[in-house]
Amino acid sequence: MGPPTPLSVDHIGETVNAIAQLHAEHRERASASQRVAESLTATFSNPITAGVALLAVTGWIASSLLAAFLGYRSWDPPPFSGLVAVLSTASFFLVIMILSTQRNDDRLAFHREQLILELAVSIEQKTTKVIQLLEEFRRDNPSMRDRVDHEANEMTRPADPAAILSAIREFNDGPGSGQGG
Repeated sequence: MGPPTPLSVDHIGETVNAIAQLHAEHRERASASQRVAESLTATFSNPITAGVALLAVTGWIASSLLAAFLGYRSWDPPPFSGLVAVLSTASFFLVIMILSTQRNDDRLAFHREQLILELAVSIEQKTTKVIQLLEEFRRDNPSMRDRVDHEANEMTRPADPAAILSAIREFNDGPGSGQGG
C-alpha cells in the first residue's frame, strides 16, 4: 500500500482534531475545584502513593510501639484509634474526590459515545446510499445482466434504530442473559 493521499490525511487530521477539541473543551469547562480533585485523584492513584501510605502507616504504628517500649507514653497506643480516625477521614475525602472525578469523566464518555453514535449513523446512511447507487448503476448498465439481488435490496433500506434498540433489549433481557429487566 502506498502513502496516503492528502485527502485521507486531511480527513484523519480533521477527525483527530475534533476529538482533541472535545477533550480540550471538557478540560476548559471543568471548574477549579474539579481540576484540583482530578489532580489529587491522579496523585493518589499513583502506585508510589500506595508505597508511601504503607510506609506512613508502618511508621505511625512502629513509632507508637517504640515509644511504649522505651518507657515513654505512647502517643497512639493500640488499637491505634488515632490512626484509624486519620485513615477514615482520608478515605472519606478520597472517595468524594474519586466520585467527583468519575462524574466528570462520565460526562466526557457520554459525549464520546454520542460522537461515535452519530458517526455510526452517518456511515450507515452513506453506505446505504452507495449501495443504492451501485444497484441503480447495475440495473441501468446494459452490459450487466439484470438479476434480483435480495441481499443488496435489503442493504439499500436504511437501518431502523428503534427496531435495532428493541432487538438489543430483547437479546439482553431474554432468558439466560443474566440481565434483570
